[in-house]
Amino acid sequence: MPANIGTYDVKKFGAVGDGRTDDTKAFMRAWEAACGSSDVVKLVIPDEIYFVGPLKFDGPCTNAGSLTVEAQVSSQCSSSFQGTLKATTDLSEYTTPHWVQFGSVKRLNLIGGIFDGQGAASWPLNTCPKEKNCNVLPTNILFMNSVDTAVMGITSVNSKFFHIGILGCTNFRSDSIKISAPEDSPNTDGIHVERSSNVPLSHLTIGTGDDCVSIGPGNSIVTLTNIRCGPGHGIRVGSLGKYEGEGDVTGILIRDSTITRAANGVRIKTWQNSPSPSMVSNVTFDNIIMNRVANPIIIDQEHCPYSKCDSSGPSRVRLSEITFKNIRGTSVNSDAVTLHCSPETPCSNVILEDVNLKYYTGEISDSRMTLTSSCLNVKPTFRRTHEPPPCK
Repeated sequence: MPANIGTYDVKKFGAVGDGRTDDTKAFMRAWEAACGSSDVVKLVIPDEIYFVGPLKFDGPCTNAGSLTVEAQVSSQCSSSFQGTLKATTDLSEYTTPHWVQFGSVKRLNLIGGIFDGQGAASWPLNTCPKEKNCNVLPTNILFMNSVDTAVMGITSVNSKFFHIGILGCTNFRSDSIKISAPEDSPNTDGIHVERSSNVPLSHLTIGTGDDCVSIGPGNSIVTLTNIRCGPGHGIRVGSLGKYEGEGDVTGILIRDSTITRAANGVRIKTWQNSPSPSMVSNVTFDNIIMNRVANPIIIDQEHCPYSKCDSSGPSRVRLSEITFKNIRGTSVNSDAVTLHCSPETPCSNVILEDVNLKYYTGEISDSRMTLTSSCLNVKPTFRRTHEPPPCK
């Protein structure tokens, strides 16, 4: 016998949806009812604007099947008008650095919705780009310790810190996500993945003040396809090697994507003086277009974002089986390819194949300008087309 389907409308639990009234308690009442139901469940967010504080949508839930959270679209409006959540700007209300959290939930579907972090008021308070010991501001949406999650058609704007965090999740997939914040907004990474496995992310449009996507420690089988990134800091694996026992990173594929007007293109970065060894292996960047990107291809194993870092020892993160394939477009810096590996654990089996980058000096690329490659502690293999010339 099929399970019953239960629908829970936040308006029926007291949500006003006028953009001013605090609807936090109404949302939590609706979640508690939906999570506690034995039915296949849909939690509905009608097409209104809801002002809410921190929301902890935590499980485990008792549903017979999936639990769907859906922000509905008005039948008289286009798909750009959806249920919108606006975050409180009062930082004293956040007991943890997350605004909307989904934790320990199985078979969660999040469909549609605009999540507005209203981060502009908080960005001047963010000291993390300059100080190692800083107070981390809230992430817009965190998925934590969840299994079989699907996220489709959501929009995240103006997060106070990271837009979307995926932490300790298994079988997490997303499609058609839009993320936006000003180019100068600090630490507004689009999507950060950490300690997760089997994570396919596709059709993402991200323009923000930091990395479009960052793949942190402890990840396996992460696939990014059809990413439109920029402005921002590009797509990266790292930073790694900062903490004890971070875990290895393996099976990463980034392909069929475009990076535009970004501070970096595709990169791997690790800290010096790693407290424990770890490994990054089987990473492929394939079919990536660079449009006016400052540093298209980078391996940086001397990462230091502060004025001074502990450089008493080298990075102990070992990089192997790294491929940059079919990377083409324009660079606004002469150093288009930088492969700087650790002297203690030199990179191995690094391949660059069909790399074709030109110098961008104005409205068109300038073939007369010379791009360069720089290599340290690595002997890469160059195949077929390669512009800039290979490292010597």
